[in-house]
Amino acid sequence: MPAFKGASFQDRQKSTAEAKKALLEKFKARPAADDPAVVAREAERREIVAAREARAIERARQKAEDQAALEVRLKAAEAAREAESLAEAERLRLEAEAAIQAKELLEIEKKAERDARYAARKGRKAESKSENRRYR
Repeated sequence: MPAFKGASFQDRQKSTAEAKKALLEKFKARPAADDPAVVAREAERREIVAAREARAIERARQKAEDQAALEVRLKAAEAAREAESLAEAERLRLEAEAAIQAKELLEIEKKAERDARYAARKGRKAESKSENRRYR
């Protein structure tokens, strides 16, 4: 059984030269820049890039429109909330004023009743005094 022989220096040089030669042939086999296939691929790439940019512009425009619509809706909702808040505050103010007026009316009525009782009591006292004077 023969022993394994590692690659010698000359073998490595030969394989390196063959690799360089293959790379050079591959480079030479590449089509020129003015080749119709290369030109067609480049035109196709440009069309793809242009379409991609157009889609990006359309997305940006749509996003801006959506953002503007959202801002309008938010402002309208905020205005509605503010109007509702003002209406609620006005309603509460009117209720408070009505409660104050009702309380004042109640106090006036109580005072009138109290004054009437006081006047009646005074009248009874005066009447009683006049009766007492008669019997003296």
